Amino acid sequence: MGKDLIIVESPAKVKTIKKFLGGNYAVHASVGHVRDLPTSELGVDEANGFAPRYQVIDGKQKVVSALKEAAAKADNVYLAPDPDREGEAIAWHVAELIRDKNTNIQRIQFNEITARAVKEALENPRELNRNLFDAQQARRVLDRLVGYKLSPLLWKKVKRGISAGRVQSVALRLIVDRETERRAFNPEEYWLFRARLAGATPPPFRADLHKLHGKKPAIGSAADAAAVEAAMQGQPFVITGIDEKERQRQPQPPFITSTLQQSASQRLGYSAKRTMNIAQRLYEGVELGEAGTVALITYMRTDSVRIADEARDAAREFIAATWGDDHLPAKARQFKTKGGAQDAHEAIRPVDVSVTPDSVRHLLPPDQFQLYRLVWQRFVASQMAAARFHDTTVTIACGPVEWRAKGERLLFPGFLAASPQKDAVADGEEVAEGDLPKLSVGEELTALSVEKEQKFTQPPARYTEASLVRELEERGIGRPSTYAAIISTLLDRDYARLEEKHFAPTDLGAVVCDLLSGHFTTLMDVDFTAQMEGSLDKVAEGELDWVKLLEDFTGGFNPVLERAAQAMDTVKGGLPSGIDCELCGKPMVIKFGKAGTFLACSGYPACRNTKNFTRDEKGNIQVEQKLREEPEKVGTCPQCGGDLVLKKARTGSRFIACTKYPDCTYTAPFSTGVPCPREGCEGVLVEKSSKRGKIFYSCSAYPKCDYALWDWPVPGPCPDCNSPLLVIKNTRARGRHIACPEKTCKYSRDLDEDGGGEE
Repeated sequence: MGKDLIIVESPAKVKTIKKFLGGNYAVHASVGHVRDLPTSELGVDEANGFAPRYQVIDGKQKVVSALKEAAAKADNVYLAPDPDREGEAIAWHVAELIRDKNTNIQRIQFNEITARAVKEALENPRELNRNLFDAQQARRVLDRLVGYKLSPLLWKKVKRGISAGRVQSVALRLIVDRETERRAFNPEEYWLFRARLAGATPPPFRADLHKLHGKKPAIGSAADAAAVEAAMQGQPFVITGIDEKERQRQPQPPFITSTLQQSASQRLGYSAKRTMNIAQRLYEGVELGEAGTVALITYMRTDSVRIADEARDAAREFIAATWGDDHLPAKARQFKTKGGAQDAHEAIRPVDVSVTPDSVRHLLPPDQFQLYRLVWQRFVASQMAAARFHDTTVTIACGPVEWRAKGERLLFPGFLAASPQKDAVADGEEVAEGDLPKLSVGEELTALSVEKEQKFTQPPARYTEASLVRELEERGIGRPSTYAAIISTLLDRDYARLEEKHFAPTDLGAVVCDLLSGHFTTLMDVDFTAQMEGSLDKVAEGELDWVKLLEDFTGGFNPVLERAAQAMDTVKGGLPSGIDCELCGKPMVIKFGKAGTFLACSGYPACRNTKNFTRDEKGNIQVEQKLREEPEKVGTCPQCGGDLVLKKARTGSRFIACTKYPDCTYTAPFSTGVPCPREGCEGVLVEKSSKRGKIFYSCSAYPKCDYALWDWPVPGPCPDCNSPLLVIKNTRARGRHIACPEKTCKYSRDLDEDGGGEE
């Protein structure tokens, strides 16, 4: 009698599940998807019900063979990928591939990787859900149709190698539209007044101008501000009203995918992609010393705030034992999931609330600890009593001007005992600095100072990762599992860049958005994209046939595509810049090159003048410098004897190249001169850059040696740990300094002239 086989999605889950199932089951991983549409062709038969032509993904043949072999030996096969549409699709494709080896195939799913949850799932298996698979299949085919048909059009009209996506293009439109609003914005002047006042009882306190002649103040010029000052001249500050009341602040619900991404971005500075990668590890299981591999959080792709009754009860017991019964609400809290959300899974919460962040801090890497603490605090706080405050609002008259001062005193911390205050405050809610002194109506106050400040209204802020995720969620664009991929795609395609953690569209992104918006009105419509998500939900619920959905979509999309192929303007010759070439007088145009956008003379090839440029806040072009500067000579070419010069790659790293290109194609990486510290490796560390343009230093012997550093290396050794090299770090707190790259070593010193290694 053979063992039963469990097939999960990730190798990390294999280790976690084997720990508590022991030898009774064989556990294998599909390592993500095993089948997909082909990469070199459309792979969808539109004329035959949009039938997809699936094939085993390149590099997955060995995985599939291993799964088939394991299935042939098993009595029963339990498919246990993640509990969502993507997981259902993985299970479906695995089943199709192993069905000839074993027909006893069932689906199991669990929201948390614990012995109880997995055993319950094994006791309650189900058949594969065709509706969920069809919903995922519809999305995959829909995105393939849009991407494979739109991208060639953009190659012809804009630049070869770029692409378009159904959901990503709409997200790009949000970023471009926000930039358009910013550039069209005209700032308006206004003035603020603040007073520092003192009553009979210390301490002094601050008051803000609230009304002028009984109305909201409109102080739009220096003359208006002077008039306000004149109206108060010689007038006493007298308290006309004191309003005191008790206020409660309720905790927020536990995290869903979007709110976790937002909070991790705001609190920890993590990108959506990094947040989801860390959460995946915490869900699948991490090493916790003697406890072995332990899963710390529940499934992290969800838009439901529901939690299991046993988790709620465990949280209440923990809260009562830790802070006392007075920190519990009279009734256990239940949060309402908003309409349109999928309620198949719980909110994101700790698997075991008794595993506090502090108890595992020394066992987790810093990023895992910080994210787990965020999840744990939010969940525990969500089940606690409200915080209570005593609010005081004082109204003060000075002639025709009404001033207002606000104070806040914490009466009872409630959920704030578990969650930091800045995490508990709702968006836009102001936190007072403290309580006001004892005051009375009719009391005359002493004005210690009255200050005025000129201000200007600000344009709408660019999206951050947190605010973009919030906007996508509120507009119904995409699903929790897609937000990180949407953002990564926009950055990878160079359609948008992060400038001081805010998204700014590139010229390439703006022109692609404008062309698509001008011809594909429906596809680029935010509401249509949200409606499509609703239609996919109906497919998942069995209320809509997936082929009918695709027929309706292509019935409108294909004719528009044909018209756009003829009518869409081409910008391959460049976009107008409004700048003339100083060499020949012809107009300069904006071109899209491998290294990004630049200005080039429209008289090319007769005139080869090119320039770098940036844009100011209004989008106006600011010329920086000529691109064709005299490069720095660094040696002689070993192939042809020509000059070697230092150049910069599109992604930012430096490299050595021969000046006789294209006749001579010799290139070499830019070397730091520091030998690779790996024992037995004869490589040196050279400068490289990631797709996002972040510089790093890796071994020249790659892929044989994968040693790499983020910081410029300098020869060692480290006096504390004997590391063969050190690095130059640059931190906000200390600036540039020498440090040891070993995580367990804290050695550092100031960067001085003989400290070695100026870059």
